[in-house]
Amino acid sequence: MKQQYIIAGIGTEIGKTFIASILTESLEADYWKPVQSGSLDFTDTNAVQSLVSNRKTIFHPEAYRLNEPLSPHAAAAIDGVEIQLSNFELPITDNNLIVELAGGLMVPLNKDTTNLDLIKQLNLPVILVSKNYLGSINHTLLSIEVLKSSNIDIKGIIFNGESNPSSEDYILNYTQVTLIARVNQEQNISQETVKKYAEDFRKTLCH
Repeated sequence: MKQQYIIAGIGTEIGKTFIASILTESLEADYWKPVQSGSLDFTDTNAVQSLVSNRKTIFHPEAYRLNEPLSPHAAAAIDGVEIQLSNFELPITDNNLIVELAGGLMVPLNKDTTNLDLIKQLNLPVILVSKNYLGSINHTLLSIEVLKSSNIDIKGIIFNGESNPSSEDYILNYTQVTLIARVNQEQNISQETVKKYAEDFRKTLCH
């Protein structure tokens, strides 16, 4: 049975791309980033390509490649395009699939729609990436509440970065969301780092 997930963060700079690399390697999944805003010379797809070492993964082209490192709706406006939900279709593949969103759940794609609408359209379970910082409990609980109130399937949560057991335990107890893994603050991220975590992820994802 195929395992296909959307990777969402509780905000920006949470480490979604690093986590997406681990999940892609763990499942030997295909990878797709629907919207890339900025960094077109080395995109998130390029980053994942550089970190994944299995030979099964196929990297699917973005639906939108925007020049400015801004919210998709703002970057699209500068580029003179309007992002349309109708232009997003899941890549056709018989393989597992990891889909990495641009930013958090309520990031706007155009004047009427957000990443949440894209999640609903793609209709895949969500893996939420959280990171410990002052205010992260609130951001994590709000993100989970938004997903639950929209009847979106939450596969689980991954905590990335410096550990804070008090915050993490509260979030898990309050939400009853499944813990998939904890990922440490890594100074050097390499194929070896990704491969190490991929082995641990496999144990949880295969259950």
